[in-house]
Amino acid sequence: MPPLGEVARVFLRLGLTSFGGPAAHIAMMEDELVRRRQWLPREEFLDLLGATNLIPGPNSTELAIHLGHRRAGWPGLVVAGVCFIVPAMLLTLAAAWAYVRFGTLPQAGALLYGVKPVILAVVLQALWGLGRTALTTRPRVAVAVGATVASALGVNELLILAVSGMALAAWLRARSTPPPGSTLALAPFALQGAAAVTATASVPFSLGGLFLFFVKVGSVLFGSGYVLLAFLRADLVEHWGWLTEAQLLDAVAVGQFTPGPVFTTATFIGYLVGGVPGAGLATLGIFLPAFVFVAISGPLVPRLRRSRTAGAVLDGVNAASLALMAVVTWQLGRAALVDAWTVALGVVGAVLLLRWRVNSAWLVLGGAAVGLLLAL
Repeated sequence: MPPLGEVARVFLRLGLTSFGGPAAHIAMMEDELVRRRQWLPREEFLDLLGATNLIPGPNSTELAIHLGHRRAGWPGLVVAGVCFIVPAMLLTLAAAWAYVRFGTLPQAGALLYGVKPVILAVVLQALWGLGRTALTTRPRVAVAVGATVASALGVNELLILAVSGMALAAWLRARSTPPPGSTLALAPFALQGAAAVTATASVPFSLGGLFLFFVKVGSVLFGSGYVLLAFLRADLVEHWGWLTEAQLLDAVAVGQFTPGPVFTTATFIGYLVGGVPGAGLATLGIFLPAFVFVAISGPLVPRLRRSRTAGAVLDGVNAASLALMAVVTWQLGRAALVDAWTVALGVVGAVLLLRWRVNSAWLVLGGAAVGLLLAL
């Protein structure tokens, strides 16, 4: 199959089966594209993952866009991102329609009951493989441990990444004098973390205003779904009154239980306030900056790796990224392993993955089926 067709098929499947949030999405991409298809070595995958943490926007979607570009050039960049987003967007749109029509959300508890333990096994396997590649020196291990502790204590994710990168670069500089190289290439992206969505006066709803609002959110947002919730609440609920508090919480919930990017919360909100056109514009607005940022930053990644100082920063960011994934995995484990059935699902998933290398997508579908059967 030509590379572009392969990119479309792979990311459509990932978009349909990648439950569990960004850490799970990244783990499934590593399993499918590094271990199985061998599109790129694990070291390069880690560099792309580190690069996504230096720019605003949805990390797993940006990683998909990077990987599509790596496999099939500029057309692959667009195809991978669109194919990863569209399944989640359509499922979220269907949920929004049901919500407006019937006044409630579709029940997804049984589905997630079976999926979460299996996802936990997939993420742990990816962490093990990526960790063996990234944490090859004592300073990197020390950075990862420090980042894990900081994340567990609630330190801001962007601050952890910045300090980790600079710490490893400082260690390198203390040991030897590196050749000329600058980490300033990171500044245009890292400094955007200081941006914030500004409060505006109450305004009437318009499709143009909706689109521009989500472009703004996609352009400046670092962090988790909880950060997204804070951004949306400030303007959509408090300042503009376009949504109620309950509607916003339901929108974020839908983004959590559908597969693919959590940012498809925008699709749900767009439909509530502007119908199908609103859903389309909100989705386009929040994801468009990700394509732009990846297109700009992608060519810089090989240059960063060639510079010893910038390469050390990237190594530190990579180590910290894995630490953040580990903390999320711990939190996922506490939420997923709630009884004997879920523990058994997690163990069986791990055995199938490690012993027989079963594709992670099949494991997710199997876990969903078991969860639904147990709910009957």
